[in-house]
Amino acid sequence: MQQYVGTSHHDGVCFLTLDRPDKRNALSGVFMEQLAAAIARIAGDAGTRVVILRGNGPAFCAGLDLGELEEPGALGSLDGLLVENVLKPLEACRQPTIAMVHGDAIAGGCQLALHCDLRVAAADARFAMPVARIGLAAPYPLTLKLVETIGVAATKELLFTGEPISGERAFALGMVNRVVQAAALEEAALALASTIAANAPLAVTAMKQYVRRAGRALTDLPHDDLAVFAERIRQSADLREGLLARRERRKASFTGR
Repeated sequence: MQQYVGTSHHDGVCFLTLDRPDKRNALSGVFMEQLAAAIARIAGDAGTRVVILRGNGPAFCAGLDLGELEEPGALGSLDGLLVENVLKPLEACRQPTIAMVHGDAIAGGCQLALHCDLRVAAADARFAMPVARIGLAAPYPLTLKLVETIGVAATKELLFTGEPISGERAFALGMVNRVVQAAALEEAALALASTIAANAPLAVTAMKQYVRRAGRALTDLPHDDLAVFAERIRQSADLREGLLARRERRKASFTGR
């Protein structure tokens, strides 16, 4: 089986690399299973103090593999894999995590970056959530993560328009902690990771848990009605039209059904 995830280590820092460059690191089911397994291994590694998540090739991550989304019932399965098996464990990872973002971080790729503790981005990186362009809605937990990170107004603009924002714009919105030129990206991410790794690991782990606990209130709000709405969207004619239009490289014609 092809391996889509790589790891390497440098003085207590683990580089976790998305390695499907020919597909711009688009997340297939197998890819996400491998990524989930790698996150679990790293979380249990006492020698790792900080994790840097990065992408090989021209993009950080182009989101879910749209080719797989066209299979019957695939959307719910891939959504579940992404949220339950990848994003939640990534956010809960014992060690601090840093997304090192270059190129595109689109939809699920944007969410991968947001579920890391910190983000360092190239100035010309692009963050986007263009799900409405194919007839999808971002799941409630992922919408909540955006609101938590950049606020209500910026979240609405990002989701309603689907337009990308640059690394510099993401920094201005508070989505990104540090922005540098692309040539200096790895150096900047490693410098930040090394600063954190030099601190007392028990204290850093505890403070990560404090911050996560402080943000729990909104996560626990009831949202069963929104889950029903999300399922309606998964079964919609608009989604079928959006995927077909993308495959045929034309503008979608949505009807609201």
